Amino acid sequence: MKAKSVDKFFNSILYIVSIFIILLLISLISYIIFNGRNFLRFEFLFGNPKIGEAGGGIGPQLFNSFYMLIISLLITVPLGVGAGIYLAQYAKNKRLLYIIRLCLETMSSLPSIVVGLFGLLVFVKATGWGFTLLSGSLAVAIINLPGLTRVSENAIISSASLVEEASLGLGATRWQTIKKVVLPSAMPQILTGVILASGRIFGEAAALLYTAGMSAPILNIHSNVTSKSFPLNLMRPAETLSVYIWQLNSEGMVPDAAQIANGAAAVLIIMVLVFNIFSRIIGNKIYKKYTGSK
Repeated sequence: MKAKSVDKFFNSILYIVSIFIILLLISLISYIIFNGRNFLRFEFLFGNPKIGEAGGGIGPQLFNSFYMLIISLLITVPLGVGAGIYLAQYAKNKRLLYIIRLCLETMSSLPSIVVGLFGLLVFVKATGWGFTLLSGSLAVAIINLPGLTRVSENAIISSASLVEEASLGLGATRWQTIKKVVLPSAMPQILTGVILASGRIFGEAAALLYTAGMSAPILNIHSNVTSKSFPLNLMRPAETLSVYIWQLNSEGMVPDAAQIANGAAAVLIIMVLVFNIFSRIIGNKIYKKYTGSK
């Protein structure tokens, strides 16, 4: 009876803590969206900033955030998942594994401002690129790579323990087993790592200040592909939404800087929520397709 009472007591504490965290998250999201509700308009979402004037929009910054998300994930996901596959399936030298994992843990503990300074020295200065979208994407990839690698490794190890021997026993090669059996089974956990990496990209500001810059040229799809105003040019400055929010709150370059910052923060929160929801839906569909579950 005493053990049951203790069990119920600690279960109740865990439920209370969980409910408190959920309420805190809902309150925070509601507060941010409520404060920025007046700016959730078409002109604000797709308009250009007006330096020194009231009003203006966040169109270039919004586009830069999504574009940097795509470019950074194109760099991070193949490297992170590939490294996870190597560590989980192919690396057998324990000393080498220890060194690689130590390096990953060290990289994951680096402050983003340090990665930003490294990006400034290497991607901005040493390469001669200057402040570019590509420099920012590479800096964010360095931040996200350790976490995605460890998530992928753990997901593959846990999934492989259930299905790998059965697949190999049926005559499949190691690569066929990894590609057709292990990776689909590990996809939900890997997708969680990708979602966490994406959230870091949306919210990152410190590293991007020193690599992508704090200017957002007015974008024009009809301009030359090498022009700084061409949207898909990787070698142009690219101020993201999080950097723009920081700039508004720190410099106050427009009369209604606080209101625009509140609206941009609301848009950023909604972007993260929508991306998380759609990523979960897509991940579940991929998992069901490969596993044959309904």
